[in-house]
Amino acid sequence: MVRRFRGESHHKVDSKGRVSIPASFRRVLEAADPNWTEGLNPELVIVYGDHRRNYLECYTMEAIEEVDAKIDALPRGSMERKMLQRLFHGQSYPTNVDETGRLVLPAKLRQKIGLEAEAFFIAAGDTFQVWKPETYEQEELAKTEEWLDELPEDFDPLSFLDGPKGA
Repeated sequence: MVRRFRGESHHKVDSKGRVSIPASFRRVLEAADPNWTEGLNPELVIVYGDHRRNYLECYTMEAIEEVDAKIDALPRGSMERKMLQRLFHGQSYPTNVDETGRLVLPAKLRQKIGLEAEAFFIAAGDTFQVWKPETYEQEELAKTEEWLDELPEDFDPLSFLDGPKGA
């Protein structure tokens, strides 16, 4: 069974791009890294490509291996495969959690999302995202609130678990 990331939190980013990863996120990274053992630092892959992305998507080793297998199943030479290879192989950054539970984000990745003094971490199932807090609030949270405002007042979000209507 794949462990899932849960929760959200804010963390300071120092001048060298070091930021603490939430402790519960570190446990998931450890559990989903087949090479991890006590005393080693768990590995992960940060995907930063896609010009529409204003955040960094952090994949466990198990999650990125699932993506890689799906890419490998596409026809060699197809535009879909080339695009996904560029995004998940070329525009990604393999790294690990350091000895103190921090992630070191290179300047290129920080610049891509405008990350400065603080990072916002939010769980996304078998991945987690790193955002500039203001960007998350202005873009992602605002979109969600707009969408929710269009729903009836008595709407129960748990109804999505039953699947699409008419299916």
